[in-house]
Amino acid sequence: MAEPDYIESDNAELIKPHKLVNPVKGSRNHQDLHRELLMNQKRGLSPQNKPELQKVMEKRKRDQIIKQQKEETEQKKSDFELELEKRHQKLEEMEMEKHKTEEEQENKPEFLKVKGNLRKMNQEISNANSS
Repeated sequence: MAEPDYIESDNAELIKPHKLVNPVKGSRNHQDLHRELLMNQKRGLSPQNKPELQKVMEKRKRDQIIKQQKEETEQKKSDFELELEKRHQKLEEMEMEKHKTEEEQENKPEFLKVKGNLRKMNQEISNANSS
């Protein structure tokens, strides 16, 4: 970057520019606060006196970011993972149906169970005789 030509010349008539003072940094309160923050940072302390509203807002923001990351990972699932999930759901449905039929069998009266067993035995005997 080229420097302006008025810096090199020693013309006394020109007013030389100087850096403006930042009024915020120049204030005593700001300097004290900055000094305290630097000391706390060197000690490894963090300011814990945040207002409750700020804590809640930060927690919401973190939760929202985590939720977005989960959604992104779900969207990035491969075809293989989707197929595995479908098969897992089918297996769960089959298990549920199996449990339902078992519960129905348990709820049947005893004479119906015996009748079903007799039918199975008759079919097995007839199959064995016909073979």
